[in-house]
Amino acid sequence: MNNPKMRYFPEQDVIHLAITNEKEMESLELGPNITAELNADGDLIGVEILKASTFLRDFILESTQVKLMQLKQSVK
Repeated sequence: MNNPKMRYFPEQDVIHLAITNEKEMESLELGPNITAELNADGDLIGVEILKASTFLRDFILESTQVKLMQLKQSVK
């Protein structure tokens, strides 16, 4: 990876992760509100996340809940 850069656009609630400065030639929807950006060779050059605050909130809550469940099971 060439020095990836992440930007947040609060007005649109979008996170954009640019892995390289190459031109996007194609995109691929990975899931709801998540798009992979590809170069001419089909290599990943970026990721865009729409509704980023909701995505991050849900991701953090789910990750935290899983870790807490694992901790509770290891304590038993």
